[in-house]
Amino acid sequence: MSDYIIRATAAGGQIRAFAATTKDLVEYARSVHNTSPVATAALGRLLTAGAMMGVMMKGEKDILTLKIQGDGPIEGLTVTADSGGNVKGYVFNPSVMLPPNAQGKLDVGGALGVGVLSVIKDIGLKEPYVGQTILVTGEIAEDLTYYYATSEQTPSSVALGVLMNRDNTVKQAGGFMIQLLPGASEEAISALEKKLGEIQSVTSMLDKGKTPEMILEYILGDFGLEINEKLPANFYCNCTRERVEKALISIGEKEIKDMIQDGKPIEVNCHFCNKNYTFSIEDLKGFLKNQ
Repeated sequence: MSDYIIRATAAGGQIRAFAATTKDLVEYARSVHNTSPVATAALGRLLTAGAMMGVMMKGEKDILTLKIQGDGPIEGLTVTADSGGNVKGYVFNPSVMLPPNAQGKLDVGGALGVGVLSVIKDIGLKEPYVGQTILVTGEIAEDLTYYYATSEQTPSSVALGVLMNRDNTVKQAGGFMIQLLPGASEEAISALEKKLGEIQSVTSMLDKGKTPEMILEYILGDFGLEINEKLPANFYCNCTRERVEKALISIGEKEIKDMIQDGKPIEVNCHFCNKNYTFSIEDLKGFLKNQ
């Protein structure tokens, strides 16, 4: 299992934690979307967060969507994930190029600018849950930390990172989420805050060969860490030709007739995986027969 997520608890159930390594799925996303380094970093961080947040959901059909809309040149990102570790996503403007930030790192915050983070959970109810927060820094991890504190009243520490090779492929990607559960003692809270203040960036730990298990052991080893589950993480898009056909048929008879009148094949692109589906004039005529 190359990319995976660890689910764990600590401090006798007062703390829950997730850690992930996502290098392969982020590299796959980079290759299919042809993202610039800063766009790769932004998308990779949100994909990693989506994968970990997705496995927090309980139902097999539950879907999580993370959307960021900003006034920066990247414009926005969308990621969706399920409870099984499958995640997909895209960048509105994948070719953005920016100079490094003041710390000499990829300027994800500058690429996103001022904006809004939306968390949408479709868990089979009449209406999906929608939580929103402003972008605090645009660096995504801090924005999710703020979201959990304000929208879900769950004190959390979120760390996300993507490290690039010189040829702009992905060298390392991953992250962790550590959350205090209701009833956590002041002793556990202060000890955890102290430990979190000592840690390095998540990418530096991954680059030194630390696995998600080792990262959680380093942070929570003194808290009685219990690893509960190991789940695969994958970039997976469920688009198919059949699903695209249904979508085309649903647009209505008049629109399909207009397409036929144009006399050119129709090409439909999936935003999430960048796959193209081509439908001939004969295909379109067949859709009319099925209506």
